[in-house]
Amino acid sequence: MPVPTGRRERKKAATRQKIADTALRLFLERGYDAVGIRDVAAEADVAVTTLFSHFASKEALVFEQDADFEHRLTRAVTGRAPHEPLIPALRHEIHALVRHCTADGAAPIWRMIEESPALRKYEESMRLRHAETLAAAIAADLGLPPTTTACRTIARFTIDAYTLAREAADPQAAVDEIFQMIEAAWQAATPTRPT
Repeated sequence: MPVPTGRRERKKAATRQKIADTALRLFLERGYDAVGIRDVAAEADVAVTTLFSHFASKEALVFEQDADFEHRLTRAVTGRAPHEPLIPALRHEIHALVRHCTADGAAPIWRMIEESPALRKYEESMRLRHAETLAAAIAADLGLPPTTTACRTIARFTIDAYTLAREAADPQAAVDEIFQMIEAAWQAATPTRPT
């Protein structure tokens, strides 16, 4: 996400981050189901309405980097050099995202997500939304209709690569292995188009 430039934007971003950090700390200390929205607001010293102006739901507090994740993936498509191939650009970004989510300290967060049906369901809906956004970016970049099956398939594979690699014993090796398959699928689907 772009760094806020104005004082007001910086203040809003700081409040948002404070709420997210407070929520995550409380969820990890007490358990996700044991903490309510009012608990988070009180601990962060903000009104409940302020919390909801930054986050649409309790689940969104856990996935506060959601918009940044989606932005980074679409930027990997739209921001690459004119002749840079699509799939390596996506692989590079997934490598970076997987490094971030498998860093020290992330394991308790993913364990909390796995243990909560509400968080798993929210994450699944996020993945579907990210895949649709990424597919639209790929299609637009190639001048194709947004519903092009090849674009939607590669987008889904890319989002799933992130999830599968995150759970692997060697996440970075898993990204490379998965992207070999994605590259082969993309080549098969688009033999005459540039990648």
